[in-house]
Formats: sequence, structure tokens, C-alpha cells
Amino acid sequence: MPTTPGVYRFRDHEGTVIYVGKARNLRNRLSSYFGDSATQHPRTAAMVRASAGVDWVVVPSEIDALQLEYSWIKEYEPRFNVRFRDDKSYPYIAVTMSEEYPRVFATRAKQRPGIRYFGPYPQGWVIRDTLERLMLRTFPLRTCGAAEFRRQQLLGRPCLLGEIGKCSAPCAGRISAEEHRQIARELCAFLDGRADEVIDKLVAEMKEFAARHEYEEAARLRDEVASLRAALQQSAVVLSNEVIADVFAVSADELQAAVEVFHVRAGRVTGQRGFVVDRSADVDPGELIEQVLVRYYGEADPAAIPAEVLVSEEMVDSAALAGWLARKRGRPVQVRQPRRGKKRQLLEAVAANADQALSRHKLRRGADLVSRGQAMSELQELLDLPAAPLRIECIDISSHGGDDAVASVVVFEDGLPVKSEYRTYVIEHAPDDTAAVRQAVQRRYRDRPGSGPYRPGLLLIDGGLPQVNAAGSVTEAAGIPIRGLAKRLEEVWAPGIDHPVILSRRSEGLYLLQRLRDEAHRVAIGQHRKRRRKKVRESRLDAIPGLGPARRAALIIRFGSLRAIRAASRDELMKTPGVGPALAESIERTLAAETVEPSVDMATGEIFDHA
Repeated sequence: MPTTPGVYRFRDHEGTVIYVGKARNLRNRLSSYFGDSATQHPRTAAMVRASAGVDWVVVPSEIDALQLEYSWIKEYEPRFNVRFRDDKSYPYIAVTMSEEYPRVFATRAKQRPGIRYFGPYPQGWVIRDTLERLMLRTFPLRTCGAAEFRRQQLLGRPCLLGEIGKCSAPCAGRISAEEHRQIARELCAFLDGRADEVIDKLVAEMKEFAARHEYEEAARLRDEVASLRAALQQSAVVLSNEVIADVFAVSADELQAAVEVFHVRAGRVTGQRGFVVDRSADVDPGELIEQVLVRYYGEADPAAIPAEVLVSEEMVDSAALAGWLARKRGRPVQVRQPRRGKKRQLLEAVAANADQALSRHKLRRGADLVSRGQAMSELQELLDLPAAPLRIECIDISSHGGDDAVASVVVFEDGLPVKSEYRTYVIEHAPDDTAAVRQAVQRRYRDRPGSGPYRPGLLLIDGGLPQVNAAGSVTEAAGIPIRGLAKRLEEVWAPGIDHPVILSRRSEGLYLLQRLRDEAHRVAIGQHRKRRRKKVRESRLDAIPGLGPARRAALIIRFGSLRAIRAASRDELMKTPGVGPALAESIERTLAAETVEPSVDMATGEIFDHA
């Protein structure tokens, strides 16, 4: 083993990576795993026992080791590394600066280029209250989606928000594109912590109006300044205006840790986030918070990385972490643990929040842990399983008369959903439901053995004996226990068994199986609807003479829906790349001649318009 920096991987007997780590000295770090197991932490000993081999890659520096460790953890998702089991998504305020007329809205989606994000905020109502009650009168930016904006453009009149003064109504031509963009810039400056600049500018304008005896305009600006100051009161001033930092604190026990993050911009706390991680390996608090920082900033927008990161625990490799963050940000980054002063006081407040978050999580988890443990014990006993099914996967099929079939796979671990491991498969050439189940199971298990961090302790099929037998013919060699849950009497079927198992209606085990089945059904039918609507939309556009795949895709990107394309004028259609006068006339004539009839979704009874 070399004595240089590097990254190592432990693998199990199937070749699956179960742990990734980095080391300043590979020989010293790896040797520590092969000492007396009696002196090791139980989780470390369990990881070594589960391993069949270890390999490593030598890198030039600790910063490179940090980058490679992050890449491997993201790629393999090893089960003995710190696992982010909390799947909450936090709301942000987003401003689409890449659009001609920028839009402001609340979102929980992942960050996309061309959009500026501010937050995160702990609750969605905080954003709604801040935007709707306080900010939109001062910064009347559009909030509508693309389809609604285009509709109001065609109508030539503003929507309700434009009428009541909460939108500057660029759709109706009340403001130019550049004036609207300037409003967006001022909103971004306010949200970015430069609120004093915006308020000073408004106060100066208010005084100018008052000096010219234009008291109505002066009163309007006075009210806007009061609204902005009220919004600022929600973010207390804690540090000097020059401070831009993220403050991390961790509170941990032997199994879990709660992490709290406060985002400080221009001295004010502008956002807060908290999450819980599972500690699957023996790591000290400093190493734990380092892993959290690597995971947190690994997928972050480089512009969102602050100049200073304050942490509650001392880290051995803080210099390497600071170098890695500086490389991502393009500017220097400090990572340190404050010892005194206002920053230390703020860190202690964040740490108190982390302690409270861990206590609340343990209370909630403890209340639910008994029922989940009881459910898995019941399933092991009543379904004659070799062990308690700590990981259960469920497959469901959704189709419309056999067409556009989609299979969903949902995953529960310890009785809780793991949404990052959900999968969907498009089923092709399946004459019936059993053939679709067989194809889905084959693609999930036979063609991809050992998929996922664990092999499931139970595979649940939404269906009766025919579906279970079809799936059992595939999974028999893989050694995965398989059962089916039939809807009629909620009976549980096993392959090749003529009589089902009937669980008590009050059984925690049956309740867990029902949750799995319902979740798989929700995912499958959602994906199936998307495919059907996309197919209907594209098939209608296929009927237009002269419209090829590239121009069809351009129309869909520009207008978003078939109804919006049908409502667009010929001039609007010609603004789409590749659409000239002749093609625009063909589109307009073909779609105008269609009769749109509603359809019924046979799975749910929902009536919807194809357009």
C-alpha cells in the first residue's frame, strides 16, 4: 500500500462498492481497518466483514482526493457511507434572468442554468407571504407561466395581478422589456442582501416626488419602503454588512445526525435548511461534517458558494476542503470554526437548532419505529421469509388497454420510502399484464443482478397468482423472495401456491404492503399519463404537412402545449426557428380543422382534453 494521498473502495462479494473513503496516507488509513475487530466500532467491523476486497487510486493531492471521493460516492451511493435519508426539498425564490421578460416564482426543483435562486426557506408559506404581501408591490415582476403569459399577450390585456398593481403587465405592453428586466435586477439585489441600496434609492425617489409636490407618488414609495423594511425584519441583522457566509452545525448520536445550515448574506440570515443523515460508519464529528459539506456543495451552483464557511466542529482536512471549494467557486474560500465574537454566538444558535432538530426527529422516528419493526416481523413470520425484509421493492404495471405500458419500481428501507432509488421502465411488446410483469422483473433483476445498494428481502407484485408466477420464473435463480398483493381481498400470493395468505385487516404488515402497492401505483400511473399525453400531442402534430421532427420539437419547446400552438397567431408561429409563412399557414389550417374530443382515463375515470 502506498503512503501517498488517495481514495479507496471496499467491495462486497458481488463486486458492489459498499464504502468509499479518502486518506492523506493510504497505508496508515487502510491498515487501521485490519486490526483487532474486538476494538473496532461495530459499524466499522460490520463493513469489513461484508467486504471481499479493497482497491485504491493514488492522486497528487488531498484536494484531488476530496474531488474523487465525492465523485465516487455520488456514482456508487455506498451503503456504509453517510446517507442522506431525509428527502425533503426546500423552497427557493427563483428569478428567470435568462428570459426576455424575467419571471419570479417559488420552486423546489433542482437548480437550472439561467435562473437565480435565493434561499432556501424553511416553509413555503414564508415565500408566499414575502412575495405576495410585501415584495410584488415594490418589484411588480411577472409570476405567470409561459403559456399564460402568451395567452395574455394574444389578448392584449393584463391578468388580475396586473390590474391590482402586483405585476407591471409586460404582456399588455405597459412596460418595455428593459424596464421589466431592471425591476428583476433590483429584486435580485434586494434578495441578495443588498437591501440597503434598494431602500436608499426608493427613499431618494420619494423625496424627489415630495419636493415636486407629487404627493401620491411619494406616498406610494413610502408604503413600498415600509413593506421592504417589514420583509427585512424576518431576517435579523446578526453581523456586519460585509459578511457572506454559510454556518453549519451538527448534532449527532451513534446512529444519526441532524445538520442545520444558516445562510448569511450581507450580515442577515436570508435562508435556513435542516436535514438528518444516517451514520453508517464510525466517523468522528469533524469527519462527519466534512462529508456533509462535500455532499452539500458537490452539486451546488458555484455562485452559491460563499466566501466563508463556519462549522461547529474542528476538521483535520479543512485546508483541503477550502481548496476544493475555492476551485469550484473560482475565488478563495475560508473554512473555519469561530472561537469568539458574534460569529461564535451565531454558531451556537445554529447548534441549538441542530440539537432541537435531532430531538424532534428521534421522537418522531421512535413513535414510528415500533410499528415499522412490528410490520417487518409480521411479514417475516406470516409470509415465511428467511429474514425480516429490511428492503422491500414493489413493481406495478400501468397501461391503457395494453398500450403505452409502464412499469414502476418503488423501494422501501426500514419501512420508509427511498425515492432516490425509484425506477420506471417502458414496457414494449407485452400482450398482457403477466407478460408486462415478466419483462419488468427481468429488466430489473436478471439483466442487472445486484442492482441497488442491497438485494431486496422481498419483492412485492401488484397482482395475483398469474403475475406472481410470471415474476417468480425470473427471480428464482436470484434467490429473491417474491409475493403478490391482490386488490380484491388484499390476499398475499406466493409462486406456485394455490392458496393465498390472508393478513388481518389491522395488521401492521398488511398496512406496509398496502403503502408499497399504492406508492408503486401512483408512480406508474403518473408516468403512463405523461407518455399518453406526449404521444397524443406528437401524433396530432405529425399530421401537419411539412412539419418534421426538428420543427415539431421547436414548437413544443416554444409553446408548451398543443392548445397553445392552436391558439397562436400566424406571426407567433413564424417566430419559431424553422417555421416560415407556408408552414405557419399549414399549421394554422390543419389545427383549426380538428375537432378536439375529451378522453376518459380508464384507470382513474378522469376526463381530460388531449390538447
